[in-house]
Amino acid sequence: MTPAGPPAQENTDDPGARGSLTISERAVERIASHAALEVDGIGGSAPRVLGVTVGAEEAERNVRIAARITGAVVALDVRLSITYPAPVGSTAESARTHLISRVHALTGLSVLKVDITVTALHRAVVTPRRIR
Repeated sequence: MTPAGPPAQENTDDPGARGSLTISERAVERIASHAALEVDGIGGSAPRVLGVTVGAEEAERNVRIAARITGAVVALDVRLSITYPAPVGSTAESARTHLISRVHALTGLSVLKVDITVTALHRAVVTPRRIR
């Protein structure tokens, strides 16, 4: 009986010899969007068309992120909302720090910069109490 394919190569510990992995900008955007929502007080942003907001700014929307990858480095442009009365500066800084660590941990890419635009402030969502 003859073997079905080429002979198996030696298992090597050199990652470069095994191939490469390319992560798309869209994948990084989705990872970063979910990571941003892990921060307390952060909400989403309405989409824009030609610079005009389409729909209402609601906290339940996804955080809008544009990623630009150059080699093993990524830059993020983030559009989000913050729950009022949380301090805008410290909440945005918490989001920036969290994005840098989570994107690096999940993709292996170094985050060069994170530009954050706060598009709206929202009241905290209070779930109505049920009357029995």
